[in-house]
Amino acid sequence: MNNDRRKRISKAWLLIDQAEEILSQVLGEEEESYDNLLEGLQNGARGEQMQEYIETLGEVDDKIQEIKDDLDGILNR
Repeated sequence: MNNDRRKRISKAWLLIDQAEEILSQVLGEEEESYDNLLEGLQNGARGEQMQEYIETLGEVDDKIQEIKDDLDGILNR
């Protein structure tokens, strides 16, 4: 792979990393909000919805990490 394409992949990696940081912050805030709910609300529809968001954001974080690892593999060859 030529240097131009490597530089573009590196730029994409940095943007993905920034997105991961933002999503990680949102995940932390959502977890904190859920933890601060009264137990009755945690067990209700609102709490269940928040749990789904938390789970989905966690899955997205895992996928982003896989993508970054794959790109690292390209960049470090």
